[in-house]
Amino acid sequence: MPADAVLDDLTKVTDDRVREARPDDAIDGMPSRYVATPASTEETAELLRVAARHGLHVVARGSGTKQRWGNPPAQVDLVVETTAMTGVVEHAAGDLITVVRAGTPVRELQDALSGADQQLALDTAIPSATVGGTVATDTSGPRRLLYGTMRDLLIGITFVRADGVVAKAGGKVVKNVAGYDFGKLLTGSFGTLGVITEVALRLHPVPATQRVVSVEEEDPAAATRAALRVLGSQVVPAAVEVDQPTDGPVTVAVLLEGIEAGVGARTAATRTLLGAGNTVGEPPGWFGTYPFSADDVGLKITSTLMGVGPVLAGARSVGRRHGVPVSVRGSAGGVLYASMPSDTEPQLVALVLEAMRTVAATYDGTVVVLTAPAETRRGLDVWGPVAGLDLMRRLKDQLDPDHRLSPGRFVGGI
Repeated sequence: MPADAVLDDLTKVTDDRVREARPDDAIDGMPSRYVATPASTEETAELLRVAARHGLHVVARGSGTKQRWGNPPAQVDLVVETTAMTGVVEHAAGDLITVVRAGTPVRELQDALSGADQQLALDTAIPSATVGGTVATDTSGPRRLLYGTMRDLLIGITFVRADGVVAKAGGKVVKNVAGYDFGKLLTGSFGTLGVITEVALRLHPVPATQRVVSVEEEDPAAATRAALRVLGSQVVPAAVEVDQPTDGPVTVAVLLEGIEAGVGARTAATRTLLGAGNTVGEPPGWFGTYPFSADDVGLKITSTLMGVGPVLAGARSVGRRHGVPVSVRGSAGGVLYASMPSDTEPQLVALVLEAMRTVAATYDGTVVVLTAPAETRRGLDVWGPVAGLDLMRRLKDQLDPDHRLSPGRFVGGI
């Protein structure tokens, strides 16, 4: 069928919110044919039905802040932008629950909730990121230590399958999908199982007081010991973050939240735990941010609590050994991010990645390449070894048998 006939079918669904793709609509270097911007779950479903009829490969895009994460898609015919599906559908303040459309920027959601002194207790390093994109990539920040990740805060989800069928799961919905916990399955799936259109989220009150106690240590081992003393205590920190630049001291920053009296007492206890040289104040400028820019090499490293020290030490050691500046930042609870400059030779990136995967695996962890220049990524196993890959493939085959949703972006080429 001629290309204009496909465009005509897409236009019947969303009127003037469908167009031919431009060069800047490419998804991680892979050009698309069409871009559509549905305004509702129903329009999204109609679009995916048309896409299925024409055999189009579909990639969902929110604000585009993480389009270079993971693998580039193997093929893109239709980009489905979620940016017209915005706004809070429901805010049940008494129940600490909100229902919000997927294209809503996280920053706008937080602003909408602030009038009721409530929040989505999820830090995002990129505030312009959309709610749907944050679910799809499972991003979270420092306060995961106290409040959990998106998987813990998401209680309901509405999404559209590859065949255009609308599915709902979890709380605050009329129809549930039996057999799978789709909220958890779609969180972190990089758009390979469905196009998310709406989510229900658990909220928390905005704390009356926040305070940060920080200390600098000369080496990773001392910083880790300080962080572990806090984690093993009764001060109940909202976050315990570490920041290790390429050279120089390592900073431990402990975030405490609550009522003034309680935070005051816990601050005093935290200062004792951190030892001499600590300071009390606002969060440091690096707090809750990635150590890498969009053009750098960015890694996500997980480990057990006891693995954080070896990961920090290993990053500094391997960086010096190969002459590569490696900085690390993240939660002393076991989720860290590492950075290498964008001009690092691909073979050196591969050597650092292999070394860090060896360290992380010793402590039941993994290392994923979130972002890197295209030339660098071509020679890397971006996702690394992943447990349960066969099960993931079977699930993909069941929900998207033709592999038309974000093909190739996820683990194992899913």
